[in-house]
Amino acid sequence: MSDATPPELPATASQGPLSYAIFQLARAHRGLAAAMLRAMNLHPGQELLLMRLFDRDGQTQAELLEHVGLDHSTVSKALRRMQEAGLLTRTPAPHDRRAMVVHLTDAGRALRQPIADMWRDLEEISVRDLTADQVAVFTECAHLVERSVRERDRPASAE
Repeated sequence: MSDATPPELPATASQGPLSYAIFQLARAHRGLAAAMLRAMNLHPGQELLLMRLFDRDGQTQAELLEHVGLDHSTVSKALRRMQEAGLLTRTPAPHDRRAMVVHLTDAGRALRQPIADMWRDLEEISVRDLTADQVAVFTECAHLVERSVRERDRPASAE
């Protein structure tokens, strides 16, 4: 590994070194991802919506909202911007005129490979100093931390 010396913690973060490390990691990772997305004229989060639509086009806004982990106003604003950019269309659902069904346009579908390439590049940069075993352990731990945060009211596991 390269220099693994952690940055000096601010005194107020000394009671939460893991949380501070996660914050620093998330900020750096999101910054790099945002720069890569800007090259495709996308904003962070829009690629998550597109990836869901690549897997299954024609979802309602509510279905997309359920899967991307963003709040309603963020998804609504992102979809509006993406529609204005010609990446998708939104039409009332035949079963419920209040529900909007989201479909990719040809321009939206054309972003599938560039987004896949971006995620591959982001992954390569992110793991370049890690072994395959470290990547597996980190990924597992990250999922456990994410679940703990999401289910913060659940009693802690007894070990």
